[in-house]
Amino acid sequence: MIKNVSNQSVGDYLIDRLHNYGIRHIFGVPGDYILGFYQQLNQSNKIKIINTCDEQGAGFAADAYARINGLGVACVTYCVGGLKVVNSTAQAFAEKSPLVIISGAPGIKERLKNPLLHHKVKDFDTQRKIFEHITVDSIILDNAQTAAQSIDRVLLSAICYKKPIYIEIPRDIILQSIVVYPQNKPYLENNTNNPYLVSEIKPQIQEENLNIDSMNEALTEATTMISSSKKPVIVVGVEIHRFKLQQKLLHLIDKTNIPFVTTVLSKSVLSENHPLFLGLYEGAMGFELVRQYVESSDCLILFGAPMIETDFSITPTPISQSHSIFLTSENITIKHHRFDNICFQDFLDALINSLLIKRKSDIEAMEIIKKKNYKNNLHYLKNNTDFRIIKGQKITIKHLFERLNFSITDDTIIIADVGDSLFGSLDLTIHNQTEFLSSAYYLSMGFAVPAIIGAKLANPALRPIAIVGDGAFQMTGMEISTIARFDLNPIIIVLNNHGYGTERLLLEGSFNDILSWNYSLIPKILGKGRGFIIETEDQLDDALNSIEEIFSQELCILDVRLGKDDMSYALQRLTNVLSKKISK
Repeated sequence: MIKNVSNQSVGDYLIDRLHNYGIRHIFGVPGDYILGFYQQLNQSNKIKIINTCDEQGAGFAADAYARINGLGVACVTYCVGGLKVVNSTAQAFAEKSPLVIISGAPGIKERLKNPLLHHKVKDFDTQRKIFEHITVDSIILDNAQTAAQSIDRVLLSAICYKKPIYIEIPRDIILQSIVVYPQNKPYLENNTNNPYLVSEIKPQIQEENLNIDSMNEALTEATTMISSSKKPVIVVGVEIHRFKLQQKLLHLIDKTNIPFVTTVLSKSVLSENHPLFLGLYEGAMGFELVRQYVESSDCLILFGAPMIETDFSITPTPISQSHSIFLTSENITIKHHRFDNICFQDFLDALINSLLIKRKSDIEAMEIIKKKNYKNNLHYLKNNTDFRIIKGQKITIKHLFERLNFSITDDTIIIADVGDSLFGSLDLTIHNQTEFLSSAYYLSMGFAVPAIIGAKLANPALRPIAIVGDGAFQMTGMEISTIARFDLNPIIIVLNNHGYGTERLLLEGSFNDILSWNYSLIPKILGKGRGFIIETEDQLDDALNSIEEIFSQELCILDVRLGKDDMSYALQRLTNVLSKKISK
């Protein structure tokens, strides 16, 4: 089985494998246990180190990079660095983002007789045990003889499962020569019945490993249900993006003429300008016509849409399982029948190649799509000549998002933080695929500013517009220093309402207040970029126009000074529904 002993070290092999998977940037903070690997990265000239201000910021940046690039990497030192990136990793696990955590560690020889080395918490494997709970696969590279095989295994797990992995490197192993095995083969020989791996590496395995009988039974039941339905709707979930199935699903949509919606977590997975796009399904937060149409469907086809609270739970009419076809990477459920060991991607292929025919357009759906003028909808406002800017009129969240919608182009990516930054952004029109990022399920505050770094480096053609509350900004806004250092050009819009505005709606108290900063002065501290104070509608318009025309290549930060009680339409819709539930 052993192919040869190589002159290549463990660290160099890991760098080569990451480079082969498309990694061109690694995010992190150096420390003594990982310095040897950092030096190898520098010497390789294959992957650029983006050293951030903090490890959590590195994790968020790498997560955003992974969502666009297909894989992202954060590299930290032992415990004091590793444990600070736990939250970022947990978010990636919850939202199915293929993030690689590489952590340095004390050398194997240093661990003899259990010495009290610095950064150690309890046992030498304490950090690894923590990461085992929030990753799909983890390894300690404690043996150069098996390092290559282990590296191949965990990287393949990240790619196939679209979830984080953990690699720990003792510092006395990093320079040891590896033993090279035939690439991936030992791992695949023992895992050919795994449906995730079948999809990713199908050319390398035998077709008979697929469960043909189960596939045919599920396909027959699904096509019968779709063909006999009068009002089918496709719900496009986040897994369609993670598994890069957008074009295949578009093929099915165009073939069948079935209208579709996206969810909060999957916003922008397919273009919102598609002629069959009904709108965003947001449960109680959503527009009533879209919500009613989806929830009254007699055949709801959920593609890669996990049943998470922010998408489906808070609604007066829960999704009926008896009218649903539920397809995820984990299993396929049709009504109350569950089918395991069927590859998600293969089932989509089978639907495309089935005898499903093109349906006549549903009049009700076409009216929603054609008008797009339901109350307070920004799709409508963008084409409405009645939109006005009143000089001296105090800025509101409503007006901010209405005006911002005009500034979104094909070259824009929106990054929304938690709270009204997210809720208000849901009404924006996103032009192309995967040009909206948020932590819409895990809901970790502080994602947006570090995510700018990963998003911009993963796709330099896009200009990020980050929308972040002042509370979230004060958590991770220090990464604006990293943004300035690497000459990135985002527009950062700070919703400055002096605290945690969304939480005030849940329970008012002084604990929701924070110190108000002069955010517009931050570029002066950095020595780069432009700052703007926004207190009126015309100030916002002037700022956005000048940013687009003059400062397109500069970091810009807008300090949007809002009233404490101001809120977006989406948040108003949500609070109205919750108020009715509480009153009952």
